[in-house]
Amino acid sequence: MNQEHIFEIIIGHVREVLPELEAHAFQQTDSLRALGANSIDRADILMMTLESLSLNIPLPEMAKAENIGELASIIHAKA
Repeated sequence: MNQEHIFEIIIGHVREVLPELEAHAFQQTDSLRALGANSIDRADILMMTLESLSLNIPLPEMAKAENIGELASIIHAKA
């Protein structure tokens, strides 16, 4: 599994949690917070992504991510 695949999985979950972003053209530099995801939305997206990938990574390890691309990179490194 590569980082781009992880990015696409994250985007799928973002669209599920925030359906108003269905038509948004996501970029690696997009921030979940800037896209309107509150803290509960962000936690849900992370948990759904980890579950989809059958991974168990502590959420604080992903708190360093400033954008979706960095988040995908952290998950990829731990996978």
